[in-house]
Amino acid sequence: MTNVDKEKLRGVGKVLGEAILMAKGMVKPGVKLITVADAAEKFLRDKNYGIAFPMNISVNEQAAHYTPCLDDDKVFTNADLVKIDFGAEKDGFLGDCAVTIDLSGKYGGLVSAANEALAKAISVVKAGVTVNEIGKAIAESIESKGYSPIKNLGGHGINEHELHAEPFIPNYDNGDETELEEGMVIALEPFATTGKGFVADSDIREIFSYVGEGTTRSADSRLLLKEISTKYTTEPFAARWLSNKINSRFRLYAAMGELMRAGAITPHSTLVEVSNGMVSQAEAQLIVEKEGCEILAKV
Repeated sequence: MTNVDKEKLRGVGKVLGEAILMAKGMVKPGVKLITVADAAEKFLRDKNYGIAFPMNISVNEQAAHYTPCLDDDKVFTNADLVKIDFGAEKDGFLGDCAVTIDLSGKYGGLVSAANEALAKAISVVKAGVTVNEIGKAIAESIESKGYSPIKNLGGHGINEHELHAEPFIPNYDNGDETELEEGMVIALEPFATTGKGFVADSDIREIFSYVGEGTTRSADSRLLLKEISTKYTTEPFAARWLSNKINSRFRLYAAMGELMRAGAITPHSTLVEVSNGMVSQAEAQLIVEKEGCEILAKV
């Protein structure tokens, strides 16, 4: 990020942390996932902040990118391992942070593995450190607890209106000797799993990004494209956010499918651990400093 507005980033991080803590307190057996997502997203809007991406509520073997669908009736259970990943926005400056909640009481070790790996990674960060050094610290920490890091997910740089920018920060030593630079805004994002340590796309698609105008045939798809191109050209959006235009689940997703085929939007599929291993996540956002870092967002 070339023009770092630290005060604005600190404000984004503070409000984002408040939203995630509120959501975390709502995650209880019997509560609907959509109730939590709607409340947290409303919280940011009421504070006059934008949403950097729809609230991710990924459960058990899901690692990322699940957000409730329109009229979602899923509820949390007392067997769930829940990842809350959320982002806030102000004038193009983005915040990104995540936390894991174990409703089962069975996965405390897995949750701690991600949290401790995050703490270890933070302790390593400073200008001149290579991204594979950070990845090595994350992997060693997770593996010492008997779990596997997810190798095809990781942290990332953050720029204005660009949540996933260079550099990619791996969760293991991938040999990449790209150095962190003073003033970089980054997110560290360890994922720990009981499984093989890789994720793959599922067929669940609820989060999308605008690509550009496409040739569409139905009135519904044209209606949605006008709304998307007006409101959601910079950050990802949820299909359910478009229910103000089409509140029929069947019609909404039929129109979304047409927009995907036309190349007007692209999906961010829910990512699932390939061996259905349980997944925990921890994430913090930082500014790289000469001899350390400043934490902007962490729960």
